[in-house]
Parts: sequence; C-alpha cells; structure tokens
Amino acid sequence: MVAPLVTGSQVAFWLLAPIMVLAALAMVLARKPVHSALSLAVVMVCLAVQYASLQAPFLFVVQIIVYTGAILMLFLFVVMLVGVDTTDSIVETLKGHRVASVVAALGIAAMLIVAVGHAVTVASIGQDAAVGLDKANAAGGDNVHSVAELIFTQYVIPFEATSALLITAAIGTMVLAHGERLRRKKGQKERLADRMEAYLTRGEQLASKPSPGVFARSNAIGAPALLPDGTPAPDSISQAIRSRGGIIDAGELKAPTQSTFASIASARHEVEGELE
Repeated sequence: MVAPLVTGSQVAFWLLAPIMVLAALAMVLARKPVHSALSLAVVMVCLAVQYASLQAPFLFVVQIIVYTGAILMLFLFVVMLVGVDTTDSIVETLKGHRVASVVAALGIAAMLIVAVGHAVTVASIGQDAAVGLDKANAAGGDNVHSVAELIFTQYVIPFEATSALLITAAIGTMVLAHGERLRRKKGQKERLADRMEAYLTRGEQLASKPSPGVFARSNAIGAPALLPDGTPAPDSISQAIRSRGGIIDAGELKAPTQSTFASIASARHEVEGELE
C-alpha cells in the first residue's frame, strides 16, 4: 500500500493553523491595543503564507502589501493617536449594539458551519467537488490573469458594487466625523489683540510658550521646561499629555545636575582645605 503524498500546502496549513488560532485568541483577549495589533499581524502574515502555499501569488502579495502593510499600520497609527494609556468607556452609546453583535456572531458561525459541512459532504460524495488552482487558472494561464478575468467578467457587478459601498462608507465617515464651526475663525490681528488683552488682564506672557525640554536634560515631549529657578513651566506641556499623566518629573531631570554641582563644590572645598 502506497502512503499518500503530503503536499506543501497541507504542511503549511497544519503548521500555521495552530499559530493563527492562538494569535487570533491573543488579539481578542489582549488588554493592550498594541499587543492586539501585533497578534493581528501574525494572523495576516500566516494567512499570506497559506495563499503562497496554495499557488495564489496575487492574494499573497495583496495580503502582505494591503492588509499587513497598510491597514495594520493604520491601526497602529490610530492607537498611537488615541493613546495606549487611555481608559475605555463601558457606557453603551449605541442602543442595542450588543444584541446586534451577538446576532451577527451567530450568523457568521452559521455560515461557517454550513460552508464546512457542504465542503465535507461534497468531498465525501465526490460530486461538484471544488477544483484545484491548476484547473481554475487554466483559462487565464496564471493566477494573476485568472483573478483579473474573474473580477472584470463574471464578478464585475459585485466588484463595482463593493467599490461603491466602500466609497460611500468613507464619505459617510467624513460626514459624521466633521464638526461644524461654531464661531468665525479669528485673523492674526484679532489673535494679537486677544494676546495683548490676556497680558494686560491676567499677566500672561506675550512671547510663544516655552518648548518642552528647555533647560532640562531631555528634549522629550513629556519633559517640562525648567524656569531659571529650577521649577517646571506648566505652559510647556500640552494639555493632552497632562491629562494622561505622562509628564516627566522635573526633579528627576535636574537631579544629575544638582549632584554634579554638589560634587564640584565638595571638591573645591577639599582643594581649598589642602591649600590652607
């Protein structure tokens, strides 16, 4: 009895499928958004390798460039803009979204069960079985031309409908996120008058606010500027950073300088004592 041959796609599937499942669970269960994004990157890269093992180079390149390289980087940029230390609100802003999420999850689970059951049943009966990539790519010659032929011939209407749906979603997002201006934008002359009024009434400085890290040992955005007396300048730190508690202690910044001055003073006293 001849043992069945094991193909490269089967080896890739059994090696990468457990990693993908574990990474997907880590993406859902991770507490930090950055860890979730990195777990999602593992899932996307493993999926791209699966496409490559199935002789689908077009999907392999799209998975790496579009999803792993573009969309995942967008996730990371959003995480960095929002802040990884911000607390998530558990208040339900959309009524019924939990029920809708449960219904959608049950629907997706039912679709997966039906798809897997159909594939197993068809494979056991031997009728209407799915063809391999060699037969599917026979018309176009290779995978790229075959995918292009299917997209722009048989599935051209769903393709264009999906494109229109994505464009509509993008426009809707911009419309919903757009904020109307409540007051007229002030010009340079008006801003100068407001600054002069703030100087005369509240004693605020006319010059620009000090930059972070001035007279300090760090130029980080969370390091406050130090005044000549060594106290931190509150206006040198953004309000967003102050609300997140990411300000570096000014005492830690000037501690090395103070220790250096103290060592110099002690050395000077020792030299003066020896000279006397």
